[in-house]
Amino acid sequence: MKLPDLTAVSDAGIHDWSGPPEAAKAAAAAAKLKFCLVDLHGVGGKTELMSALQIGLKLPSHFGNNWDALADSVEDSAWLGNHGVTILLRHAAAYRKSYPADYEMLSDILGEAAEYWQERHKPFWVLVG
Repeated sequence: MKLPDLTAVSDAGIHDWSGPPEAAKAAAAAAKLKFCLVDLHGVGGKTELMSALQIGLKLPSHFGNNWDALADSVEDSAWLGNHGVTILLRHAAAYRKSYPADYEMLSDILGEAAEYWQERHKPFWVLVG
């Protein structure tokens, strides 16, 4: 599956993608975007999800491990950086199936962040694999 053009801010948002993480990382680097890999393999429940997000998104140590803290973090310009971000959610299907309400909340937060950054002309990509 071909990656979208990560420099196209108007196309940024949440997209299904099943390629190798190296390809996404290289495309993010070429577009001068920060790259974050969140591996959901074996993640069980909200507590483990928040831990995986904190590690993968490189959130600060004071991250509050709740939905509000996540929303605040991904809409923080200090976290985003100067150019934008590409987030790769690996092994998301199993988590989505086992914890649909948590996955929907995560998807909503990331989708709202993508819209927020699009209004500010910064790419916020979430590739779900």
